Amino acid sequence: MTVPPTDRTATEPGPVPPPGCPAHLATGAGGVTRLHGAAAETDPMGLYEKLRAAHGPVAPVLLEGDVRAWLVLGYLENRDVATRSTQFSRDPRTWHGWTSGEIDPETSPLVPMIGWRPDCVCADGEEHQRLRGAVTASLNQFDQRGVRRHITRFAHQLIDDFCESGKAELVGQFTEPLPMLVLTHLLGMSDEDGPKLVHAARDLFKATETSLASNAYVLETLKQLVAAKRAVPGPDIASVLMAHPAGLSDEEVQHHLRLILLAGYETTANLMANVLRMTVTDPRFRGSLAGGQMTLPEAVEQVLWDEPPLMVCPGRWATGDTSLGGQEIKAGDMLLLGLAAGNVDQAVRQDPSTRVHHNRAHLSFSAGAHECPGQDIGRVIADTGIDILLTRLPDIGLAIAESGLSWRSSTWARHLTALPVKFASRAPEAAHALPAPLPAPPPPSAGMPAAPRTPAAPHVPPGRETASRMPLAEARVSWRTRLRRLLGLGQVP
Repeated sequence: MTVPPTDRTATEPGPVPPPGCPAHLATGAGGVTRLHGAAAETDPMGLYEKLRAAHGPVAPVLLEGDVRAWLVLGYLENRDVATRSTQFSRDPRTWHGWTSGEIDPETSPLVPMIGWRPDCVCADGEEHQRLRGAVTASLNQFDQRGVRRHITRFAHQLIDDFCESGKAELVGQFTEPLPMLVLTHLLGMSDEDGPKLVHAARDLFKATETSLASNAYVLETLKQLVAAKRAVPGPDIASVLMAHPAGLSDEEVQHHLRLILLAGYETTANLMANVLRMTVTDPRFRGSLAGGQMTLPEAVEQVLWDEPPLMVCPGRWATGDTSLGGQEIKAGDMLLLGLAAGNVDQAVRQDPSTRVHHNRAHLSFSAGAHECPGQDIGRVIADTGIDILLTRLPDIGLAIAESGLSWRSSTWARHLTALPVKFASRAPEAAHALPAPLPAPPPPSAGMPAAPRTPAAPHVPPGRETASRMPLAEARVSWRTRLRRLLGLGQVP
Protein backbone atom coordinates (compact mmCIF):
# COMPACT_ATOMS: atom_id res chain seq x y z
CA MET A 1 0.00 0.00 0.00
CA THR A 2 1.52 3.30 -1.12
CA VAL A 3 1.04 6.09 1.40
CA PRO A 4 0.72 9.57 -0.19
CA PRO A 5 1.66 12.81 1.56
CA THR A 6 -0.57 13.59 4.52
CA ASP A 7 -1.46 17.01 3.13
CA ARG A 8 -1.70 18.37 -0.39
CA THR A 9 -1.39 21.99 0.68
CA ALA A 10 1.56 23.80 2.15
CA THR A 11 0.76 25.05 5.64
CA GLU A 12 2.66 26.96 8.25
CA PRO A 13 3.90 24.75 11.09
CA GLY A 14 1.63 25.06 14.10
CA PRO A 15 2.26 24.59 17.79
CA VAL A 16 3.49 21.15 18.77
CA PRO A 17 1.25 19.32 21.27
CA PRO A 18 2.95 18.50 24.57
CA PRO A 19 4.00 14.91 25.29
CA GLY A 20 1.05 12.76 26.33
CA CYS A 21 -1.49 14.95 24.50
CA PRO A 22 -4.19 12.89 22.70
CA ALA A 23 -3.30 14.77 19.50
CA HIS A 24 -0.15 12.65 19.29
CA LEU A 25 -2.32 9.55 19.01
CA ALA A 26 -4.22 10.74 15.92
CA THR A 27 -1.59 9.52 13.48
CA GLY A 28 0.59 6.44 13.14
CA ALA A 29 3.62 5.51 11.06
CA GLY A 30 4.22 7.90 8.19
CA GLY A 31 1.73 10.40 9.58
CA VAL A 32 -1.25 8.30 8.47
CA THR A 33 -4.47 9.15 10.32
CA ARG A 34 -5.93 6.60 12.70
CA LEU A 35 -9.59 5.83 12.12
CA HIS A 36 -10.03 5.09 15.81
CA GLY A 37 -9.28 6.87 19.07
CA ALA A 38 -10.41 10.21 20.46
CA ALA A 39 -10.93 12.11 17.19
CA ALA A 40 -12.85 9.30 15.53
CA GLU A 41 -15.01 8.78 18.61
CA THR A 42 -15.92 12.41 19.29
CA ASP A 43 -16.29 13.88 15.79
CA PRO A 44 -16.11 11.26 13.03
CA MET A 45 -17.73 13.53 10.42
CA GLY A 46 -15.17 16.24 11.18
CA LEU A 47 -12.41 13.67 10.82
CA TYR A 48 -13.73 12.60 7.41
CA GLU A 49 -13.74 16.20 6.20
CA LYS A 50 -10.15 16.72 7.36
CA LEU A 51 -9.14 13.60 5.47
CA ARG A 52 -11.01 14.79 2.39
CA ALA A 53 -9.28 18.19 2.53
CA ALA A 54 -5.86 16.55 2.90
CA HIS A 55 -6.15 13.66 0.43
CA GLY A 56 -9.20 14.10 -1.76
CA PRO A 57 -11.88 11.41 -2.27
CA VAL A 58 -9.66 8.50 -1.14
CA ALA A 59 -7.50 8.70 1.99
CA PRO A 60 -5.01 6.37 3.71
CA VAL A 61 -6.05 5.42 7.25
CA LEU A 62 -5.06 3.05 10.03
CA LEU A 63 -7.44 0.67 11.79
CA GLU A 64 -6.97 -0.80 15.27
CA GLY A 65 -3.46 -2.22 15.59
CA ASP A 66 -2.31 0.25 12.90
CA VAL A 67 -3.66 -1.98 10.15
CA ARG A 68 -3.45 -0.09 6.85
CA ALA A 69 -6.48 0.63 4.66
CA TRP A 70 -7.92 3.17 2.23
CA LEU A 71 -11.06 5.08 3.28
CA VAL A 72 -13.22 5.99 0.29
CA LEU A 73 -14.74 9.41 0.95
CA GLY A 74 -16.17 10.45 -2.43
CA TYR A 75 -19.73 9.59 -3.42
CA LEU A 76 -18.85 8.55 -6.97
CA GLU A 77 -15.74 6.68 -5.80
CA ASN A 78 -17.84 4.74 -3.27
CA ARG A 79 -20.26 3.71 -5.99
CA ASP A 80 -17.36 2.77 -8.27
CA VAL A 81 -15.81 0.49 -5.67
CA ALA A 82 -19.17 -1.02 -4.67
CA THR A 83 -20.17 -1.87 -8.24
CA ARG A 84 -16.87 -3.11 -9.73
CA SER A 85 -16.53 -6.53 -8.12
CA THR A 86 -13.93 -7.72 -10.63
CA GLN A 87 -11.57 -4.92 -9.57
CA PHE A 88 -12.60 -4.67 -5.91
CA SER A 89 -13.41 -8.08 -4.49
CA ARG A 90 -15.56 -8.83 -1.46
CA ASP A 91 -13.41 -11.86 -0.60
CA PRO A 92 -11.06 -10.79 2.24
CA ARG A 93 -8.69 -13.63 1.49
CA THR A 94 -7.42 -11.35 -1.30
CA TRP A 95 -5.88 -9.06 1.34
CA HIS A 96 -2.09 -9.12 1.62
CA GLY A 97 -2.28 -8.38 5.38
CA TRP A 98 -2.89 -12.04 6.21
CA THR A 99 0.51 -13.07 4.89
CA SER A 100 2.53 -9.93 5.67
CA GLY A 101 2.14 -10.38 9.41
CA GLU A 102 0.27 -7.08 9.68
CA ILE A 103 -2.49 -8.72 11.70
CA ASP A 104 -2.78 -11.67 14.06
CA PRO A 105 -5.97 -13.51 13.05
CA GLU A 106 -6.08 -15.24 16.42
CA THR A 107 -6.18 -12.10 18.55
CA SER A 108 -7.09 -9.05 16.44
CA PRO A 109 -10.48 -7.51 17.30
CA LEU A 110 -10.82 -6.63 13.60
CA VAL A 111 -11.26 -10.25 12.54
CA PRO A 112 -15.04 -10.42 13.24
CA MET A 113 -15.50 -7.48 10.86
CA ILE A 114 -12.92 -8.14 8.11
CA GLY A 115 -12.28 -11.88 8.33
CA TRP A 116 -13.56 -14.39 5.76
CA ARG A 117 -16.83 -16.18 6.48
CA PRO A 118 -18.91 -18.60 4.39
CA ASP A 119 -21.62 -16.01 3.64
CA CYS A 120 -22.71 -13.96 0.64
CA VAL A 121 -20.89 -10.84 1.88
CA CYS A 122 -17.53 -12.57 1.40
CA ALA A 123 -18.29 -13.97 -2.05
CA ASP A 124 -18.32 -12.71 -5.63
CA GLY A 125 -19.81 -13.88 -8.90
CA GLU A 126 -21.80 -17.11 -9.09
CA GLU A 127 -21.08 -18.08 -5.48
CA HIS A 128 -22.44 -14.73 -4.32
CA GLN A 129 -25.56 -15.21 -6.43
CA ARG A 130 -26.14 -18.68 -5.00
CA LEU A 131 -25.88 -17.55 -1.40
CA ARG A 132 -27.66 -14.23 -1.81
CA GLY A 133 -30.56 -15.95 -3.57
CA ALA A 134 -31.19 -17.98 -0.42
CA VAL A 135 -30.99 -14.88 1.78
CA THR A 136 -33.37 -12.94 -0.44
CA ALA A 137 -35.86 -15.82 -0.44
CA SER A 138 -35.74 -16.07 3.35
CA LEU A 139 -36.47 -12.34 3.71
CA ASN A 140 -39.10 -12.17 0.98
CA GLN A 141 -41.27 -14.81 2.61
CA PHE A 142 -42.52 -12.07 4.95
CA ASP A 143 -44.89 -9.63 3.29
CA GLN A 144 -44.82 -6.16 4.79
CA ARG A 145 -48.33 -6.47 6.20
CA GLY A 146 -47.35 -9.55 8.17
CA VAL A 147 -44.15 -7.96 9.46
CA ARG A 148 -46.05 -4.83 10.49
CA ARG A 149 -48.40 -6.93 12.63
CA HIS A 150 -45.46 -8.19 14.69
CA ILE A 151 -43.86 -4.75 14.88
CA THR A 152 -47.17 -3.28 16.05
CA ARG A 153 -47.55 -5.86 18.80
CA PHE A 154 -44.01 -5.42 20.13
CA ALA A 155 -44.11 -1.61 19.85
CA HIS A 156 -47.30 -1.38 21.91
CA GLN A 157 -45.87 -3.73 24.52
CA LEU A 158 -42.75 -1.58 24.90
CA ILE A 159 -44.70 1.68 25.09
CA ASP A 160 -47.08 0.19 27.66
CA ASP A 161 -44.09 -0.40 29.92
CA PHE A 162 -43.34 3.33 30.26
CA CYS A 163 -46.36 5.35 29.10
CA GLU A 164 -47.82 5.78 32.62
CA SER A 165 -44.61 7.25 34.02
CA GLY A 166 -44.64 10.29 31.72
CA LYS A 167 -40.96 9.78 30.88
CA ALA A 168 -38.74 7.29 29.09
CA GLU A 169 -35.23 6.70 27.82
CA LEU A 170 -36.01 5.82 24.22
CA VAL A 171 -32.70 4.19 23.24
CA GLY A 172 -32.77 1.59 25.99
CA GLN A 173 -36.56 1.24 26.19
CA PHE A 174 -37.61 1.46 22.55
CA THR A 175 -35.15 1.87 19.66
CA GLU A 176 -32.85 -0.97 20.74
CA PRO A 177 -35.36 -3.57 21.99
CA LEU A 178 -37.90 -3.18 19.15
CA PRO A 179 -35.62 -4.30 16.26
CA MET A 180 -34.18 -6.99 18.52
CA LEU A 181 -37.64 -8.42 19.28
CA VAL A 182 -38.71 -8.34 15.64
CA LEU A 183 -35.52 -9.82 14.20
CA THR A 184 -35.16 -12.63 16.72
CA HIS A 185 -38.80 -13.51 16.05
CA LEU A 186 -38.23 -13.56 12.26
CA LEU A 187 -35.04 -15.61 12.67
CA GLY A 188 -37.01 -18.21 14.58
CA MET A 189 -35.58 -17.56 18.05
CA SER A 190 -37.29 -17.03 21.37
CA ASP A 191 -37.69 -13.51 22.77
CA GLU A 192 -35.44 -14.48 25.69
CA ASP A 193 -32.45 -14.97 23.39
CA GLY A 194 -32.55 -11.38 22.18
CA PRO A 195 -30.90 -9.25 24.90
CA LYS A 196 -27.67 -11.26 25.18
CA LEU A 197 -27.38 -11.57 21.42
CA VAL A 198 -27.84 -7.82 20.97
CA HIS A 199 -25.21 -7.04 23.60
CA ALA A 200 -22.77 -9.35 21.83
CA ALA A 201 -23.65 -7.91 18.42
CA ARG A 202 -23.02 -4.37 19.59
CA ASP A 203 -19.68 -5.43 21.06
CA LEU A 204 -18.59 -6.79 17.67
CA PHE A 205 -18.82 -3.32 16.15
CA LYS A 206 -16.63 -1.78 18.85
CA ALA A 207 -13.55 -3.82 17.82
CA THR A 208 -12.43 -4.18 21.43
CA GLU A 209 -10.56 -6.97 23.20
CA THR A 210 -13.90 -8.71 23.89
CA SER A 211 -15.05 -8.71 20.24
CA LEU A 212 -13.70 -12.20 19.52
CA ALA A 213 -15.51 -13.66 22.54
CA SER A 214 -18.73 -11.87 21.53
CA ASN A 215 -18.43 -13.25 18.02
CA ALA A 216 -17.97 -16.76 19.39
CA TYR A 217 -21.08 -16.37 21.56
CA VAL A 218 -23.19 -15.22 18.60
CA LEU A 219 -22.01 -18.12 16.44
CA GLU A 220 -22.61 -20.72 19.16
CA THR A 221 -26.13 -19.44 19.83
CA LEU A 222 -26.97 -19.53 16.13
CA LYS A 223 -25.42 -23.00 15.78
CA GLN A 224 -27.89 -24.22 18.39
CA LEU A 225 -30.74 -22.53 16.49
CA VAL A 226 -29.76 -24.27 13.25
CA ALA A 227 -29.74 -27.65 15.01
CA ALA A 228 -33.17 -26.96 16.50
CA LYS A 229 -34.64 -25.91 13.16
CA ARG A 230 -33.21 -28.96 11.40
CA ALA A 231 -35.30 -31.02 13.79
CA VAL A 232 -38.41 -28.82 13.83
CA PRO A 233 -38.63 -26.32 10.95
CA GLY A 234 -40.93 -23.33 11.18
CA PRO A 235 -42.10 -20.26 9.24
CA ASP A 236 -38.86 -18.38 9.86
CA ILE A 237 -35.67 -17.23 8.16
CA ALA A 238 -33.55 -20.09 9.52
CA SER A 239 -35.89 -22.77 8.16
CA VAL A 240 -36.17 -21.16 4.70
CA LEU A 241 -32.38 -20.88 4.44
CA MET A 242 -32.03 -24.59 5.20
CA ALA A 243 -34.75 -25.63 2.73
CA HIS A 244 -33.60 -23.41 -0.14
CA PRO A 245 -32.54 -25.15 -3.40
CA ALA A 246 -29.13 -23.48 -3.10
CA GLY A 247 -28.29 -26.27 -0.65
CA LEU A 248 -26.65 -24.24 2.12
CA SER A 249 -24.62 -26.21 4.64
CA ASP A 250 -25.34 -25.80 8.35
CA GLU A 251 -22.28 -23.59 8.65
CA GLU A 252 -23.46 -21.38 5.80
CA VAL A 253 -26.91 -21.07 7.36
CA GLN A 254 -25.34 -20.19 10.70
CA HIS A 255 -23.20 -17.41 9.20
CA HIS A 256 -26.05 -15.97 7.18
CA LEU A 257 -28.18 -15.78 10.31
CA ARG A 258 -25.28 -13.94 11.93
CA LEU A 259 -25.13 -11.56 8.98
CA ILE A 260 -28.86 -10.80 9.09
CA LEU A 261 -28.81 -10.32 12.85
CA LEU A 262 -25.78 -8.03 12.92
CA ALA A 263 -26.60 -5.92 9.88
CA GLY A 264 -30.34 -5.73 10.51
CA TYR A 265 -30.24 -4.95 14.20
CA GLU A 266 -27.38 -2.46 14.26
CA THR A 267 -28.59 -0.36 11.36
CA THR A 268 -32.27 -0.31 12.38
CA ALA A 269 -31.63 0.56 16.03
CA ASN A 270 -29.34 3.43 15.04
CA LEU A 271 -31.73 4.66 12.36
CA MET A 272 -34.67 4.79 14.76
CA ALA A 273 -32.65 6.62 17.41
CA ASN A 274 -31.47 9.18 14.87
CA VAL A 275 -34.99 9.85 13.52
CA LEU A 276 -36.45 10.26 17.01
CA ARG A 277 -33.60 12.52 18.09
CA MET A 278 -34.30 14.79 15.13
CA THR A 279 -38.00 14.75 15.96
CA VAL A 280 -37.48 16.00 19.53
CA THR A 281 -34.59 18.40 18.89
CA ASP A 282 -35.17 19.99 15.47
CA PRO A 283 -38.33 22.17 15.25
CA ARG A 284 -38.00 22.42 11.46
CA PHE A 285 -37.82 18.65 11.09
CA ARG A 286 -40.77 18.12 13.44
CA GLY A 287 -42.78 20.91 11.85
CA SER A 288 -42.30 19.35 8.41
CA LEU A 289 -43.62 16.08 9.77
CA ALA A 290 -46.57 17.67 11.53
CA GLY A 291 -47.45 19.90 8.60
CA GLY A 292 -47.38 17.13 6.03
CA GLN A 293 -44.49 18.58 4.03
CA MET A 294 -42.57 15.40 4.83
CA THR A 295 -44.02 11.96 5.48
CA LEU A 296 -42.48 9.63 8.04
CA PRO A 297 -40.90 7.37 5.38
CA GLU A 298 -39.43 10.51 3.80
CA ALA A 299 -38.10 11.59 7.18
CA VAL A 300 -36.37 8.22 7.45
CA GLU A 301 -34.73 8.75 4.04
CA GLN A 302 -33.56 12.23 5.07
CA VAL A 303 -31.85 10.79 8.14
CA LEU A 304 -30.32 8.02 6.02
CA TRP A 305 -28.66 10.78 3.98
CA ASP A 306 -27.55 12.84 6.98
CA GLU A 307 -26.67 10.18 9.58
CA PRO A 308 -26.19 6.70 8.11
CA PRO A 309 -26.62 4.03 10.78
CA LEU A 310 -23.40 2.40 9.54
CA MET A 311 -20.81 5.11 8.84
CA VAL A 312 -18.00 2.94 7.45
CA CYS A 313 -18.53 -0.41 5.74
CA PRO A 314 -15.79 -3.05 5.55
CA GLY A 315 -14.47 -3.90 3.12
CA ARG A 316 -13.26 -4.37 -0.43
CA TRP A 317 -9.91 -5.75 -1.58
CA ALA A 318 -8.15 -4.73 -4.78
CA THR A 319 -7.60 -7.63 -7.17
CA GLY A 320 -4.88 -5.74 -9.05
CA ASP A 321 -3.07 -2.42 -9.23
CA THR A 322 -5.37 0.46 -10.14
CA SER A 323 -6.02 4.17 -9.61
CA LEU A 324 -8.91 5.56 -7.58
CA GLY A 325 -9.58 9.15 -6.61
CA GLY A 326 -6.05 10.17 -7.49
CA GLN A 327 -4.46 7.45 -5.37
CA GLU A 328 -2.45 4.45 -6.52
CA ILE A 329 -4.12 1.32 -5.16
CA LYS A 330 -1.99 -1.83 -5.06
CA ALA A 331 -3.17 -5.41 -5.50
CA GLY A 332 -4.35 -6.79 -2.17
CA ASP A 333 -4.99 -3.37 -0.57
CA MET A 334 -7.99 -3.03 1.74
CA LEU A 335 -10.63 -0.39 0.99
CA LEU A 336 -13.39 0.78 3.32
CA LEU A 337 -16.62 2.33 2.04
CA GLY A 338 -17.10 5.69 3.72
CA LEU A 339 -20.91 5.75 3.57
CA ALA A 340 -21.38 8.81 5.79
CA ALA A 341 -18.63 10.79 4.06
CA GLY A 342 -19.96 9.89 0.61
CA ASN A 343 -23.46 11.06 1.51
CA VAL A 344 -22.23 14.61 2.17
CA ASP A 345 -19.81 14.80 -0.75
CA GLN A 346 -20.24 18.18 -2.46
CA ALA A 347 -20.19 16.39 -5.81
CA VAL A 348 -23.79 15.34 -5.07
CA ARG A 349 -24.82 17.68 -2.21
CA GLN A 350 -23.45 21.18 -2.61
CA ASP A 351 -25.54 22.31 0.37
CA PRO A 352 -25.94 19.57 3.00
CA SER A 353 -28.76 21.56 4.65
CA THR A 354 -30.99 21.17 1.57
CA ARG A 355 -33.69 18.56 2.11
CA VAL A 356 -33.28 15.43 -0.01
CA HIS A 357 -35.96 13.27 1.56
CA HIS A 358 -37.49 12.36 -1.82
CA ASN A 359 -34.22 10.80 -2.98
CA ARG A 360 -33.12 7.22 -2.21
CA ALA A 361 -29.75 7.48 -3.95
CA HIS A 362 -27.83 7.64 -0.66
CA LEU A 363 -25.11 5.14 0.23
CA SER A 364 -26.51 4.08 3.60
CA PHE A 365 -27.25 0.54 2.41
CA SER A 366 -24.18 0.41 0.11
CA ALA A 367 -24.67 -0.14 -3.62
CA GLY A 368 -24.20 -2.65 -6.40
CA ALA A 369 -24.56 -6.40 -6.11
CA HIS A 370 -23.92 -6.28 -2.35
CA GLU A 371 -26.51 -3.62 -1.53
CA CYS A 372 -28.26 -4.63 1.69
CA PRO A 373 -31.04 -7.15 0.86
CA GLY A 374 -32.85 -6.52 4.14
CA GLN A 375 -33.16 -2.75 3.89
CA ASP A 376 -36.93 -2.83 3.34
CA ILE A 377 -37.46 -4.78 6.56
CA GLY A 378 -35.33 -2.21 8.38
CA ARG A 379 -37.39 0.60 6.89
CA VAL A 380 -40.71 -0.99 7.85
CA ILE A 381 -39.54 -1.55 11.44
CA ALA A 382 -38.45 2.10 11.71
CA ASP A 383 -41.54 3.53 9.96
CA THR A 384 -44.05 1.45 11.90
CA GLY A 385 -42.39 1.67 15.30
CA ILE A 386 -41.89 5.44 15.18
CA ASP A 387 -45.41 6.03 13.83
CA ILE A 388 -46.94 4.07 16.73
CA LEU A 389 -44.80 5.93 19.27
CA LEU A 390 -45.75 9.36 17.91
CA THR A 391 -49.42 8.38 17.61
CA ARG A 392 -49.61 7.33 21.24
CA LEU A 393 -47.32 10.08 22.59
CA PRO A 394 -47.80 13.09 20.27
CA ASP A 395 -46.57 15.55 22.93
CA ILE A 396 -43.22 13.80 23.36
CA GLY A 397 -40.31 16.15 23.99
CA LEU A 398 -36.66 16.06 25.04
CA ALA A 399 -36.30 15.84 28.82
CA ILE A 400 -32.79 17.34 28.99
CA ALA A 401 -30.86 20.06 27.19
CA GLU A 402 -29.79 18.96 23.71
CA SER A 403 -26.19 19.63 24.74
CA GLY A 404 -26.53 16.82 27.29
CA LEU A 405 -26.90 14.13 24.60
CA SER A 406 -23.86 11.93 24.03
CA TRP A 407 -22.66 9.28 21.59
CA ARG A 408 -20.29 6.36 21.57
CA SER A 409 -18.44 5.68 18.36
CA SER A 410 -16.33 3.00 16.78
CA THR A 411 -14.60 2.79 13.43
CA TRP A 412 -17.81 1.51 11.87
CA ALA A 413 -20.75 3.23 13.56
CA ARG A 414 -21.88 5.99 15.90
CA HIS A 415 -24.53 5.34 18.56
CA LEU A 416 -26.66 7.73 20.56
CA THR A 417 -26.17 6.53 24.13
CA ALA A 418 -29.50 7.76 25.53
CA LEU A 419 -32.54 9.82 24.51
CA PRO A 420 -34.47 10.91 27.63
CA VAL A 421 -37.96 12.22 26.82
CA LYS A 422 -41.06 13.40 28.68
CA PHE A 423 -44.75 13.45 27.84
CA ALA A 424 -48.17 13.46 29.50
CA SER A 425 -48.85 10.25 31.41
CA ARG A 426 -51.17 7.83 29.63
CA ALA A 427 -52.77 4.53 30.49
CA PRO A 428 -51.49 1.37 28.78
CA GLU A 429 -53.46 0.03 25.86
CA ALA A 430 -54.90 -3.45 25.55
CA ALA A 431 -54.64 -3.42 21.78
CA HIS A 432 -51.16 -4.91 21.48
CA ALA A 433 -52.24 -8.55 21.29
CA LEU A 434 -51.39 -10.16 17.97
CA PRO A 435 -54.42 -9.52 15.73
CA ALA A 436 -56.36 -12.45 14.35
CA PRO A 437 -55.72 -13.44 10.75
CA LEU A 438 -57.72 -11.52 8.19
CA PRO A 439 -60.93 -13.31 7.15
CA ALA A 440 -61.15 -14.87 3.72
CA PRO A 441 -62.69 -12.61 1.08
CA PRO A 442 -66.41 -13.22 0.43
CA PRO A 443 -67.39 -15.19 -2.71
CA PRO A 444 -68.27 -13.11 -5.78
CA SER A 445 -71.88 -11.94 -5.72
CA ALA A 446 -74.11 -13.09 -8.60
CA GLY A 447 -76.64 -10.32 -8.06
CA MET A 448 -76.65 -6.80 -6.71
CA PRO A 449 -73.66 -5.75 -4.60
CA ALA A 450 -74.17 -6.13 -0.90
CA ALA A 451 -75.01 -3.05 1.11
CA PRO A 452 -72.07 -1.56 2.96
CA ARG A 453 -71.64 -2.85 6.48
CA THR A 454 -72.22 -0.52 9.38
CA PRO A 455 -69.04 -0.30 11.47
CA ALA A 456 -69.35 -1.88 14.88
CA ALA A 457 -68.98 0.30 17.95
CA PRO A 458 -65.39 0.42 19.13
CA HIS A 459 -64.49 -1.86 21.99
CA VAL A 460 -63.39 0.01 25.13
CA PRO A 461 -60.86 -1.93 27.23
CA PRO A 462 -61.40 -2.01 31.02
CA GLY A 463 -60.02 1.07 32.71
CA ARG A 464 -60.32 3.20 29.56
CA GLU A 465 -63.79 4.63 30.25
CA THR A 466 -62.42 8.19 30.23
CA ALA A 467 -61.03 7.69 26.76
CA SER A 468 -64.34 6.22 25.65
CA ARG A 469 -66.08 9.53 26.28
CA MET A 470 -63.89 11.14 23.61
CA PRO A 471 -65.87 11.73 20.39
CA LEU A 472 -65.08 9.08 17.82
CA ALA A 473 -63.91 11.64 15.26
CA GLU A 474 -61.44 13.05 17.80
CA ALA A 475 -60.22 9.58 18.76
CA ARG A 476 -59.36 8.93 15.12
CA VAL A 477 -57.36 12.13 14.71
CA SER A 478 -53.90 11.25 13.45
CA TRP A 479 -50.75 11.92 15.46
CA ARG A 480 -49.79 14.48 12.84
CA THR A 481 -52.96 16.51 13.50
CA ARG A 482 -52.50 16.35 17.27
CA LEU A 483 -48.85 17.27 16.89
CA ARG A 484 -49.76 20.30 14.78
CA ARG A 485 -52.06 21.48 17.55
CA LEU A 486 -49.43 20.96 20.22
CA LEU A 487 -46.89 22.88 18.13
CA GLY A 488 -49.38 25.71 17.53
CA LEU A 489 -49.43 25.16 13.78
CA GLY A 490 -53.14 25.73 13.53
CA GLN A 491 -56.31 23.74 13.75
CA VAL A 492 -57.17 21.11 11.22
CA PRO A 493 -60.82 20.98 10.18
